[in-house]
Order: sequence, then structure tokens, then C-alpha cells
Amino acid sequence: MATIATFSSVAATLRLLMVLILGGWVCVWVLQPTELWKKWWHGAEDKVSSTVFGYYGLHFTIFSLPIIVLAILGFAYLHFFNRLLRNRQHMISVSKFSAPIIPRSPLGVISTAELLTAALFITFLAWTFYSRLSGDLEKMIPIKSLRLNKLQFRVMKVGTRLGSLAEACLVLLLLPVLRRLSLFQLLGLQFETSVRYHIWVGNTMMLIATFHGLITLIVWSLKHKLKYELVHWQKTGRVNIAGAITLVIGLIIWITSIPQVRRRKFEFFYYTHHLYILFLIFFLFHAGDRHFYTLFASVLLFALDKILRIVQSTQVTSIISARLLPCKAVELTFPKLPNLSYTPSSIIFIKISTLSRLQWHPFSICSCSTVDNNKISVIIKSQGQWTNDLYNLIEAQLESDGGKKTCLPVAVEGPYGPPSIFYQRYDSLLLIAGGIGITPFLSILQEVSARNSNNKKKLRTKVQLIHVVKKCQDLSMLSPVIPLLLNKSDEQNYIKLQAYVTQEENTGSTVRELLQDLSPGQTIFLDIKSSNYTMATPESFLLLAVITGISLVIFLISSGCLYHGFLGQEKRNTKKKNPSWVSDLLLISSLLITIVCATMLAIFLTRRRKKEIDSVPLEQTKEKTGPHSKEAQDSSIEEHEINFKQRPNFEDVFSKFQTQTGRIHVGVLVCGPESMQESVAAVCRRYSSCNFRTNAKTKRSSFSFHSLSFAL
Repeated sequence: MATIATFSSVAATLRLLMVLILGGWVCVWVLQPTELWKKWWHGAEDKVSSTVFGYYGLHFTIFSLPIIVLAILGFAYLHFFNRLLRNRQHMISVSKFSAPIIPRSPLGVISTAELLTAALFITFLAWTFYSRLSGDLEKMIPIKSLRLNKLQFRVMKVGTRLGSLAEACLVLLLLPVLRRLSLFQLLGLQFETSVRYHIWVGNTMMLIATFHGLITLIVWSLKHKLKYELVHWQKTGRVNIAGAITLVIGLIIWITSIPQVRRRKFEFFYYTHHLYILFLIFFLFHAGDRHFYTLFASVLLFALDKILRIVQSTQVTSIISARLLPCKAVELTFPKLPNLSYTPSSIIFIKISTLSRLQWHPFSICSCSTVDNNKISVIIKSQGQWTNDLYNLIEAQLESDGGKKTCLPVAVEGPYGPPSIFYQRYDSLLLIAGGIGITPFLSILQEVSARNSNNKKKLRTKVQLIHVVKKCQDLSMLSPVIPLLLNKSDEQNYIKLQAYVTQEENTGSTVRELLQDLSPGQTIFLDIKSSNYTMATPESFLLLAVITGISLVIFLISSGCLYHGFLGQEKRNTKKKNPSWVSDLLLISSLLITIVCATMLAIFLTRRRKKEIDSVPLEQTKEKTGPHSKEAQDSSIEEHEINFKQRPNFEDVFSKFQTQTGRIHVGVLVCGPESMQESVAAVCRRYSSCNFRTNAKTKRSSFSFHSLSFAL
């Protein structure tokens, strides 16, 4: 108890410190457009101009350093208090903010937290645009080179200030797609959820940037200065040609990110998306190092995150076994170290070079680290070209090789998931899956079962699983948890299955017969002698904090030396100023030095972990007793339901679940098509609003909505 109390006190202190840092950083952005800030800023730049770091040190300290320090503190917090976060009594309820307030929209289901955040961000953009534009129009300083009239000047300033809004969006663009160094883990958000925010911010940025570029080009054309302004590379100030190149690159990335292009031509999307490197470089030359420091923190964290992912993926492992399910899905099993633990609903990215040397695909983990110490599994449904090729590859090996074993090397990134088991805060779970959306729930069910069977960590969480499929053979995706459904022990009586088969008639079989008659599929055990390694173990949170801190120190030292060595003469001779691209190149050089050093550090740490991995022999997993065991006889199996030729009525499901459970806190987790998510969110919203109006003495269940769906 004393240890928990101490951890709680330190955790509260760290949380307060992180909130203060984040609050101060936000206040800087809010005050930046004001005249008061501008007066203070010019005075601060004059004071630091004679120091080692100069004005760029001030920009870095104000705009970039808070986010990097926040990341370091956040990783340290997650490392030291991971056990505290897993404790049910210390879980923070966020049900009121995760509740769907707009269940149906072009952007999908919108929660209360998302709507508030979007409203605040839009308000910030409007405030920034108004403050900066009103200040420009009051001064009305004409642009001599263009000789603009008042209307043209105002239009030009509108375009310029739209560029400032695009820059503000760019600051937040890279943070949501961080996998290993994700700051969103502090909020308990899934990686797939944060990618959604990356898409929103990216669309907003490119829409604003396009108007910024079009307005500027139109004004130049009206003054017959388009060719000169577009081609001329200015010695100081903003470089227009670099901005034009930045916009063109951004448009290419934006257009190829459209879902229709991304899903049909994934490799084309993958290639063009890596143009972000050129996008950032030309943005630096266009806006200058002062503006680039506003987004430097996200660039540095993204670079470090990319390095760690590449280093992990270079350690190629192999598939232990592959099982072909009757529903044209394949279950792949990889080896892992016993100390590699992950939370349910986590995902991994895999690349099979036999199919493609570039394509990485995310899949939900269907195994549980509490139950499976030496392996990790995913179920992949054949739904696209890559997944069909994978199924055909395994099928061809199974048919042609017979009993002969082959080796199938695989590169793996992850696992990525929430730092805590968030559903522990709920008294009961309502899991709703459509088709392959069952995979994250397989891991959750096994975790809940393991904890309920453990006398020290009992949860006694009641679970109702609703699985909607087209055909009976699709229920074979339940194979990892069918033993739990058929088990007659009291520990497993908390699980109730309601399956809906929408395209087949009732065969007259009982629930037990249907579950027991499901084909377990064909399994092939592959050769593992050609691969000496299990899955690489990701760096711990503490190690991530150390790597980030060391990278920060390296950047400060390298940039200080380079700037002092090359721009020191400029400080002593104020009449002679170097071209702005010189300081831009120095910033790029400092960043490259930091990246190279961080890469060497990551490789060194990886080699140390390989020694640990080498000492663990790879073992093939044996097939567990399947659901066809005749010993699985239990009258409680009849509590499960399989409905044919119908879809679930979620209004009826919620009503019955509320009647059966009484006044409890229910977690509603949905993984399936967007239409299913919207339907469940709409019903969940109605019940939440009803409970809000109901008298507190009335026994009503409280429903909290969570979406686990993600499609790249």
C-alpha cells in the first residue's frame, strides 16, 4: 500500500508537470499573434543575439523544447507507473468524453472529446487568422516590388496568413503517426485512432495551403510578376520557388492518399508518401529556420520513431506455423520472447518480402501474452490483393510440399497498443464484431479469462460477444476462444455468444453441435532453422526516454558548434549577413548528425538484445485441444445463440443487456464496418442520454462507446 501511495504521489506530480508544460506551450501559440507578444519577442531576440545559440536558440526553446521534454517525461511516467496504470482502482474514467455525440457523419462517429478538440482547434485557427490579418491591414505597408493597390494588398495578405494557418497544422501533422514514440499513449488512445487525426489534420492543412498558393499566384499574375516571383531565389526572407515546390509535393501526397488510390494502389501511395522528406526540406527553405523550429519537435520525434522501427524490422523472424481457416483466412504464428508483453487490442505491422519488399500491413493480435508466453498470432482475412496472395502462398505450400517444411521470413514492427488494459474500468463488456473485426476481441477474451482464473487478479467481468458473419464457416475465426465458450468451469460462464449468420438458413443443429463441428482448418508447420531470431523486443518506455534525451543533447551540441562556427562572423559584423539558406543547411546538418548518432545508439542496443534472443531457442507450438473435444459437455452452452438470416437489433440488445445486468458500467467495444459502428454509436448515445436524465436512484446501466476498427 505504501508503494502504491508513493507511486500515486509521484504520478500526480509528473502529470501536473506535463499539464503545465503543455498548457504553457498552448498559451504561446495563442498569444503569438498579439502585439504584446510581438513586442516581447523582438526584445528577447535582441537580447539573445549575442549568445552562443542566438535567435535560433530562442525559437527552439519556446516552440520545440516543451514538446520534446513532454515526450521524455511521458515515457518516464509510463515506465515507472505501468503497474499503477494496470490497477483497476487507478483507472481514470473517460466515458463522458468518449461517448459518441455525432454517431453519423462524413467523418464517421464523432465523440464528445473529438468534437471539443476540433472546436478548440478551429477557434484557434480563426483567432490566429483574425489577429494577424487585422494587424496587417492596420499597417497597410505596400509591397513596393509588386505595386499593389488596396484590394490587391488585402487579398495578398489573406493568402499570406492562410500560409500561417497551414504551418500551424503542419506542427501537429506528424505527431499522430508516431508508433513507438507516440504521445497519444498518455491519453490511452489506440494507434489507429491517432491515424484518423493525422488524416483530418492533413486534409485541413492541404486545403488551407492550396488556397494560400492559389491566392498568391493569382496576385502575381495580375501584376505580371508570376515568372519572376516564382523562379527567383531570394537571398534572404521567404523563398517563393521553394514554397511552390512544397505545395506541388504536398498535392501529390494528398491526391495519392485518397482511399480509392490508397487501397487499390498501395505501393504507389507508399512511394509518394515518402516525398514528405522533400516536402519538409523545401518548406524549410521557403519559410526559414525561424518558422521551421515551430515544428522541429515533431520532426525530431518522427525521425527517431522511424529509426527505431527500421532497426527493429531489420531483425527478420520466421513464421512458426500457418493455419488455413475455412472462411478463407489464415492464422499466422510468430515466435516471441517470454518477456515481450502487450495489451489486448494491440496491433503489429508485418512485411513478407516474398509477397512485397515494401508493403507493411497492420493486423490486430488475436493471441494473449498472459496465456501465450512464446508465440504471438494474427488472423488475416483474404480481402485484397496482398492478403489473397498470402493465402494462396500458404495454400500452395500446403498442397505441393506435403509434409516438407519451408521457411517464410517475416519482418515485424510492434506490438503497438494502449499502455493499460482500459476495459478493466468496466463491470461488463459488450463486444460487437463484424466479420474479421472479431480479432481484437479474441485477445481480450483470453486476457479476461486468464485474469478471472487467477485468484490474485480476478476481474469477474461479464462479457457478451456479438459476432455478425455472412456464412457459418466464418465462425471458424472464433477458433482461438471456442474452448472458452465450451468450457463448463465457473470461470468461463461469464461469456455469452450471440452469433448472426446473415446469408444462410438454419441447419437444425444445436449451438454445441455447430461450434464443435466447425473445421479447425489445415495447419502447416514451417521451417525455422533458416531464421535464428524471434520477434525483436521493442524498447522499454524508460529506454525511449533515454534515447530521446540523448538525441536532444546531441542536437544542441551539434547545432551550437555549427552555428557558432559558421555564423559567428555574422554576429561580429552586423553589416554582413549570410544568405538565409546557410542557416537552413546548418539546421539540416545538425538534424542529420543527431539522426546518425541516434541510429548508432539504436543499433548498439539492438545488438545487446540479440544476445538475449540468441539464448532462447525457437520452438514450434503444438496444437491445443480444439473445440471438437467430446469432453466439452456443458448445459450452459445453450446460453449461447446463433441466429440465421437476420441481423442484430442493437436497440433490443442494449435493452436486454441493461435488464440482465442492472446498474453497472458497461464498456461497448465495436470492431466492424463503418455502418455497424454508426448504428451501435447511435443506440449507445440514446441510452447514455436517457441515463443522464434518469434519477440516480433508478437502476440503469451506463454505456461507454469505443471503436477499435482500423483500415489502412
